[in-house]
Amino acid sequence: MKPESKIYQIPVGNKEIVIETGKLAMQANGAVTVRMGDTVVFAAATMSKEPREGIDFFPLRVDYEERMYAGGRIPGSFFRREGRPSEEAILTARLVDRPIRPLFPKDLRNDVQVVLYSISADEEHPIDILAINAASAALMISDIPWAGPVGAVRIGRIGGEFVVNPTFPELEQSDLDLRIAGTREAILMVEAGAQEVPEDVMVEALAFGHQALQPMIDIQERMAAEIGKPKREYTPFVVEEDLKAQIADLAAQRLRDLLAAPHSKAELNDGLDALREEMLATLAGDDAAQALKVKVAFDDVLKTVVRQRILEEGVRPDGRGYTDIRPIWCEVDISPRAHGSGLFTRGETQVLTLATLGTPREAQEIDGLTPLESKRYIHHYNFPPFSVGEVRPMRGASRREIGHGALAERALLPVIPPEDQFPYTLRLVSEVLSSNGSTSMASVCGSTLALMDTGVPIKAPVAGIAMGLIKEGERYAVLTDIQGMEDHLGDMDFKVAGTEKGITALQMDIKIAGITKEIMRQALAQAREARLYILGKMLEVIPEPRPQLKAHAPRMLVVRIPVEKIGAIIGPGGKTIRALQEETDTKIDIMEDGLVYIASTHGGGAEEARDRIEAMTESPEIGRIYTGKVVRVTDFGAFVEILPNTDGMVHISQLDSEPVRRVEDIVRVGDEITVMVTDIDPTGRIRLSRQAVLEGWTPEEARARDKANRERRGRNSNRRDNRRGSRDRNRRR
Repeated sequence: MKPESKIYQIPVGNKEIVIETGKLAMQANGAVTVRMGDTVVFAAATMSKEPREGIDFFPLRVDYEERMYAGGRIPGSFFRREGRPSEEAILTARLVDRPIRPLFPKDLRNDVQVVLYSISADEEHPIDILAINAASAALMISDIPWAGPVGAVRIGRIGGEFVVNPTFPELEQSDLDLRIAGTREAILMVEAGAQEVPEDVMVEALAFGHQALQPMIDIQERMAAEIGKPKREYTPFVVEEDLKAQIADLAAQRLRDLLAAPHSKAELNDGLDALREEMLATLAGDDAAQALKVKVAFDDVLKTVVRQRILEEGVRPDGRGYTDIRPIWCEVDISPRAHGSGLFTRGETQVLTLATLGTPREAQEIDGLTPLESKRYIHHYNFPPFSVGEVRPMRGASRREIGHGALAERALLPVIPPEDQFPYTLRLVSEVLSSNGSTSMASVCGSTLALMDTGVPIKAPVAGIAMGLIKEGERYAVLTDIQGMEDHLGDMDFKVAGTEKGITALQMDIKIAGITKEIMRQALAQAREARLYILGKMLEVIPEPRPQLKAHAPRMLVVRIPVEKIGAIIGPGGKTIRALQEETDTKIDIMEDGLVYIASTHGGGAEEARDRIEAMTESPEIGRIYTGKVVRVTDFGAFVEILPNTDGMVHISQLDSEPVRRVEDIVRVGDEITVMVTDIDPTGRIRLSRQAVLEGWTPEEARARDKANRERRGRNSNRRDNRRGSRDRNRRR
């Protein structure tokens, strides 16, 4: 028997969102579909029946599966099925994870999984915002303990006006792409790209977005009240208060002493590890279950000590004040063969970014469910284990690495010159060499240095900074340039990147409720001061992009050819273009619209290739003078190849200024001669004249002389015919 589904509809902005449940995935704890336009996302939430033993964290997993059937397409892979998630799918999964994770009970140890599918994609309405709402709705109606709901919207700004949930075409006109998720009371997650938007506009956009997502809270609360399951009882992971008090008595002062002493990250970690091991030996012995509780209690005491020192004494773990930035130094031109390189070091965080320029054909092809088919600016981020003094296998880019690379890419994209001004594909790779806080923002700074070192004419330099928050009741401290411990123990991770003019990227994750508009305004103001300070340090090293590309960067020439001539350059099976590239030591890309990109790293290869392409695709013009090769000789003239695969005829009367008895007296096959195109008939046959070049005639003069010669030859021919006819008649008599 077909189950009866329940449908909920709600307007958000000027669009309607439809949530349906009760028809699909009946064995999941909660399952829904969310629809806007013809874009539909499915979400299912499930929790294990028993807690996972021996862990000190909440095991949540969010997986978004990008199904190509949603767009009526077959995957482009060899197996014709979806394989490893695309970067877009991974970023969507991360976007869903970030706002829902803080609302699970801190003592929950049961595995929870949220799985999302794209059911339909209309390439007009983005999927990611619907995915957040779908995950939240599935959790709300399930029996999984969760303190939601979460609502999410996308905010654009077109013509100075904010737009709720803009379509893909609308986003192309927007100077802001802000994705925001939150509860009734507070913002939990922000992800934004912007075209140098001022800080005050961003604050207003955040407030506008939080208000715009309220209808999604309303509809989910209604769903929970009408069809939601009672929340399941679970076995909490409990650390006794007596144990925390015991560890506080034994270790709190020693923790304060460790933090107060001058230290590096490694020295502090060594001290903390030693003290933790002492607590384990004293309070747990060989009891593994008790040891886990001691570790958690120790971390709780450390968190309390760090936060107290910040709020009560105004001192951060490394001794800085709230707005102090760690020492910064930079370098460029680190790699002699890379096209550009920039090294950015802030405290114990260090990132080396290397730039590579390529041809337009090397742009990354996107096989996804958005209208984006390719991108010419690519940013990759690598976080090796040695950067934090660890040993672990290196098995490709993690979700975190993909997310950090995307953030840095978003921050720099607004300043990359457009393709018609700088026809290159750009790939930047940020190698994290040392990490103690905000390597993603260090990647932004290192990438700006690398681009300027390459000679890329960026619109403006970009810098980034990570902000933090410690809040207890009404007391709070906004921290500039947070390091790893402050990120881990704090209440907010707030990354801001931009130029001197405004913000280009923003990422915010908030772990508590009650972040006010005033706190956001203060955080953005402090971030701007820090960003300008960092920009000053960077510009001391390289004040502007190099006027010329680095020596090993390819030089690019662009030429446009008639579309119908593309085949002539490619040749049969690509033979012609391969030979041209080998002979000129270039790389040539031909686009469908007739644009040809020619890249060369040395010498005059690009210029030679351009000249040969222009010659291969040139159409002969009347009056133009060419130097060509004689390819055939007849009694009445010579055929000369003036362009590749294009020849014309020089009549014997046009070979020289003086009368010519035999063509071979002037030219032979293989000779090069200079001729003028004097005429092209409707069938495309070309008339040439060497005499016009020798005499300095215009095409009109050459044609007039040629016409006179033809008429004279015609009269002479008639007289010969008449004499021959008279002789024949006389013989007959």
